[in-house]
Amino acid sequence: MARLAAALLVSVTLCAALVVPALAVSDAAILAERPPKLLSEFGFFEDSRTQKPAEGVVPFAINTPLFSDNALKFRFVYLPEGKAARYDPQEAFAFPAGAALIKTFAFPADMREPDKDVRLIETRVLIRHEDGWQAWAYLWDEAQQDAVLKIAGAKVDIELGGIAPEPVRFTYSVPNKNQCKGCHAFNGEIAPLGPKARNLNGEFAYADGAANQLEHWSAAGILQGAPAPRDAPAVPAWGDEAAPLEARARAWLDVNCAHCHRREGPASNSGLFLTYGEDDPVALGIGKRPVAAGRGSGGREFDIKPGDPDGSILLYRIESTEPGVMMPELGRGLPQPDAGKLLRDWIATLR
Repeated sequence: MARLAAALLVSVTLCAALVVPALAVSDAAILAERPPKLLSEFGFFEDSRTQKPAEGVVPFAINTPLFSDNALKFRFVYLPEGKAARYDPQEAFAFPAGAALIKTFAFPADMREPDKDVRLIETRVLIRHEDGWQAWAYLWDEAQQDAVLKIAGAKVDIELGGIAPEPVRFTYSVPNKNQCKGCHAFNGEIAPLGPKARNLNGEFAYADGAANQLEHWSAAGILQGAPAPRDAPAVPAWGDEAAPLEARARAWLDVNCAHCHRREGPASNSGLFLTYGEDDPVALGIGKRPVAAGRGSGGREFDIKPGDPDGSILLYRIESTEPGVMMPELGRGLPQPDAGKLLRDWIATLR
């Protein structure tokens, strides 16, 4: 009888072990003084190759994403059990220590078939410690099994079809530790850019059905203080032609330029502020002369010349791919013609 009871106890123990997830997010790895060498040590993914998140890791998207040479992006957020981010109507939410924001960059073989032959390139991880945020980049191996920490950054050769008559070849840059600060630093501190109310106030196709992201985060207990979506700010998707032209153009400028061109940003001395809520036309660049006119001005006299796209420095620099002229300075090497057309159309309407 004793042997039977012992056998039953072992059986029950084994069964219980079987229902425990093989992988779980490691809070210890997130809060460690030094980041792990391998991305898998965080435990963010149940299936890293397909970017299927682990339990407790929530996928999300932003309404108008940053352009990064046509890269696909898979975004996720993780918060320790029982903790939540604090809602802010304008800036990125306030996240508690132990939170992580995860973003994977990938390219398909052909942009006309974005779900086919996808190659993972890098995963960036923003980790909230008690004393602030830390940013780390991980480069995926050739086998697409894991990603390795790259503090010094990396260069990756890409061949991408579907954006031109012939495949386009270019070099993709994985940022080094200091380059992360080039976009994410405000008042000397690293901060997230994407998880803001206006960027998340839209639907996302979750595994159990589409839902508004602000409502989903609130219901999941990872966001506190958010109002109903109708009472929160929102930007449109820049490519949504049903949305107003100016709102689409401003949304694109907000996400692609305003991490630097804002009153608290690295380009504050330019006097050009491109945040979505900026209501001073001159600060927005309309009829404004540049603080310094060099090669980057292209011989133009105004940041934005009303009614004259070709007379606008802003458009000249956004359409350029020349180092030292193109804007943004980091994160891209290719043009984005559709966005250029959008901004041209908007500037043409200004008077």
